[in-house]
Amino acid sequence: MIVGSRATLLPARAPVPAFRLNRRHLPTALGLLAAAILASYLLYSQFLVREMRRETAVHSRIVFKVLSGLNDPRPEAPTRTLLDLSSEVQKLDFPIIYFDEQGVPAYATNLPFKPMLDDSAGVFQVVRYAEELSRHNEPIVEPGLGTIYYGDTPAIRRMRLVPALQVSAMIGLLMAAALMVRHNARTERERIWAAMARESAHQMATPLSSLAGWVEILRLPEEEREDMASLPAVAAEMEADLDRLEKVARRFEWIGRPVQKEPVEVRPLLRVLERYVRVRLPQLRRSVEIVVDVPEGVPPVNGNAILLEWALENLIKNALDALAGAGGRIVIEAQSPSDHTVEIRVGDNGPGVSPAVRNTIFEPGVSTKKGGWGVGLSLARRIVEDVHGGRLYLAQVEKGATFVMVLPAAEHPAPEAEKGPGLGLAARMGLPWAVGARAASADGAGGAGKAEETQADEGAASAPPAG
Repeated sequence: MIVGSRATLLPARAPVPAFRLNRRHLPTALGLLAAAILASYLLYSQFLVREMRRETAVHSRIVFKVLSGLNDPRPEAPTRTLLDLSSEVQKLDFPIIYFDEQGVPAYATNLPFKPMLDDSAGVFQVVRYAEELSRHNEPIVEPGLGTIYYGDTPAIRRMRLVPALQVSAMIGLLMAAALMVRHNARTERERIWAAMARESAHQMATPLSSLAGWVEILRLPEEEREDMASLPAVAAEMEADLDRLEKVARRFEWIGRPVQKEPVEVRPLLRVLERYVRVRLPQLRRSVEIVVDVPEGVPPVNGNAILLEWALENLIKNALDALAGAGGRIVIEAQSPSDHTVEIRVGDNGPGVSPAVRNTIFEPGVSTKKGGWGVGLSLARRIVEDVHGGRLYLAQVEKGATFVMVLPAAEHPAPEAEKGPGLGLAARMGLPWAVGARAASADGAGGAGKAEETQADEGAASAPPAG
């Protein structure tokens, strides 16, 4: 009983986990396997070449023996030549069976077994093997002499494996290539998702820090607060930040889903984006001048306003990064080169794009900024080209960098917007300044550029420090 109780206290051996190949290593393993098959195929081909050269040498010696016998005047020359030929034929290492006119095997060489032609069992075995040879090669029948059955040389037998090796190598290479492409696509997708998550956190940080600044202003005594910004202005800016947060959240709703498109007016879209960026420029980028030039008559584009604003924001952020620390000028222009297209240009007078990355700047992971993820321009191009069927490219300019966005024009005019940035929350809450704000927004959307710039400058003066 004591031994039994001690035995029950012994720890159980942990089961040995079964070996499982990591899916990330599967393409590499298949690539190595395909390379090994291809290398073995090459080595096997070289071996076949050496084998065929050896047989060619034997055939040449047979011809030499025949010519030597024909030119030898000695009486024993024919017999000696036949013996030499028999020896050379054996070196070819392919089976030969000779049957006389009565159908009895009289000579056999290079068989996979030792032929016994002096007993009935041995003769029966040779006859069966001759029938097997006849299924592969037509026997040679010579009237008055008999019949010769022959098989394939070792080189021919080994060449039958060549198609199998070729097919195996091709299948291995195709599988490795397919899995590598799938693996690279999955890796790129994971990198893009991680970059988009970081980008979203960065985008949400701007309105959140702005909201924190407005809250600090609201906590000030009324006398000090009125000197910085009026209560309606603070509420309108806080509402714009809340709408911005809502837009950031809604952007991800369109990923993997059919995108709803409608006519989008270019002028209000660019003005709203310009005002939001201008008011919340960080302190080190205050020296950056943003100019928006949208002439009258530019038709609306057929697209999704949220995604188009996302793409334009990435282009503007790219220009801001290029001008960081040095200041400069960002020009956003829109025009309609034809009745069916609208062209939006975002340019800066910064250092420009290096020729080393000019052809790959839209690829995921390519960034000229230290620590950058290289997802902004790639995302913008996908939104413009894959979602809206347009085109986004880097134009050739003498100074700076200019990105051109070509979008299809809408066939019908855009519906009149019910609310703009900073109006939705006020309208829903029924605040007393909602009507005035809506009227001011309508005036700005109607194309009063100077009013927009004045309002933007006032907002920049009253905006809290961005965190």
